[in-house]
Amino acid sequence: MPGKIFFACFFAVVFILQSFTGTENVHPYHVGSVEINYNSKSRTFEVTGRFFLDDLENGLGKKYGTSFHFNDEKYKAKLNDGLEKYCAEYFKLKADGRFLKVNYVGYEEDSESVNIFLESETVAAPKKLEAAVSFLYNLFDDQINIVHMILNGQRKSEKLTYPNRYLYQQF
Repeated sequence: MPGKIFFACFFAVVFILQSFTGTENVHPYHVGSVEINYNSKSRTFEVTGRFFLDDLENGLGKKYGTSFHFNDEKYKAKLNDGLEKYCAEYFKLKADGRFLKVNYVGYEEDSESVNIFLESETVAAPKKLEAAVSFLYNLFDDQINIVHMILNGQRKSEKLTYPNRYLYQQF
């Protein structure tokens, strides 16, 4: 929850700054967040990525050579297909040295941001968790992804700045 509050506040500050500078579609920071949370009941990792809507549209467009538009119902199927492929390439997860299959669940959007939802295959709670996170690295060479790993109530966070994409934590 603190990560969601931080990111919501960050979006609010950027929105206020945009209001004063008159730039509606441009923001000075390229940042996203990824929360990797172990659910002990389902024995899966539930992953939520949150990114600026325009950045994600542009990242998908650059990757696949076509336009994507959130907040437009006729693009929903195309967005789901593009996001599923994009996530499979730009997010990997390992538990105790074994790659986990990660499934795309879906997305939700608002006027400023997009949440992407992923879920891993079932796995016993690991002692070591590794992730490769490179969302929007295909678009920005100053992209920052803030990654939160939560396992058994223990939260560990780290900032990944392009080109660094790998992190691991011991639990």
